[in-house]
Amino acid sequence: MLDLTTVWLGNTLQDWSHALLLALSINLLVAAIKWGADRLWSDLRQPRSGQRDPRLFVVAMLRRTKQLLIFGVTLLIGTRLLTLAPHLEKGLVTLATISAFLQVGLWFSGAFNFWLDRYRQNSPTPGAATSLAAVNFVGKMLLWTLILLLMLDNLGVNVTAMVAGLGVGGIAVALAVQNILGDLFASLSIVIDKPFVIGDVITVDSFTGSVEHVGLKTTRLRSSTGEQIIMSNGDLLKSRIRNFKRMHERRMLFTLGVVYQTSPEQLARIPGIIRGIIESVPNTRFERAHFKTFGPSSLDFEVVFWISNPLFDDSMDALHTVNLAIFKRFGEEGIEFAYPTQTMIVQGGTLVEDKPGA
Repeated sequence: MLDLTTVWLGNTLQDWSHALLLALSINLLVAAIKWGADRLWSDLRQPRSGQRDPRLFVVAMLRRTKQLLIFGVTLLIGTRLLTLAPHLEKGLVTLATISAFLQVGLWFSGAFNFWLDRYRQNSPTPGAATSLAAVNFVGKMLLWTLILLLMLDNLGVNVTAMVAGLGVGGIAVALAVQNILGDLFASLSIVIDKPFVIGDVITVDSFTGSVEHVGLKTTRLRSSTGEQIIMSNGDLLKSRIRNFKRMHERRMLFTLGVVYQTSPEQLARIPGIIRGIIESVPNTRFERAHFKTFGPSSLDFEVVFWISNPLFDDSMDALHTVNLAIFKRFGEEGIEFAYPTQTMIVQGGTLVEDKPGA
């Protein structure tokens, strides 16, 4: 029969059993919490887009908890009941330190993944996955580098020279790939700030197209003439961007000219005629119609109205309807449209005057 008073490594077997029992009890308590939360909140295993239940975060953290690493920490707690030799004490402290930092790293990594997944679900940018993968890689690399340095520092390793070396190396790498890093951070800015998303029609400088893809280095547009336009993300954010997809209304401005022989009464009726036509077209809002200027061959009116549906095709359909109605109504009113002409006045076989007119 085993004698619990037997001394081993300076402690009785009874003391060793108590220490091991304490370590296992704490470990089993953590395992029971994980199991209970997983069973209780099993309906949260598949988080839905936009869900804000804080239990999701708790479950994510519990699933990142590794029992082996917890045991490495609880083993040190249990051995606080024992009197150990210095080398054993140091070994247990080292084991507990490594286990604790690895577990903390897993928790922080899990929290980072949880945030990225939530952002990806709620992001309206279909191409965000590429940039978020880069964020994930850079973030994890920085996190585990920090965890490693803190762990080594707590283990008594002098990390000053290592940190200095990493700093110098980081500067050298940053200088070597500064253009790539600039485009990468510009890609992150596009994903986070959302000046445009996939499917938006934008104009950048003299280029107009629909956004097809937002990558780590470039953004690709499909122009109305069919070709693909590829721009670096850094250059894109340095430019002025016009996003037509986010128009609430589209402003339509056009000029029409009538002949100089138009009577003053007819000229006075033209703004009202145009107003009535525009207000009869669905989804339009009349702003103004004015006799603007005396042109070389015409009396010019400037017309402005708004279309509540800003899609280009719908806007052109509305303008098409307005133009046809104006053409028909002017014909009924006897108002003639002007076009460039020259009026020659001949008297007695001699050209008296040659001037623009209608």
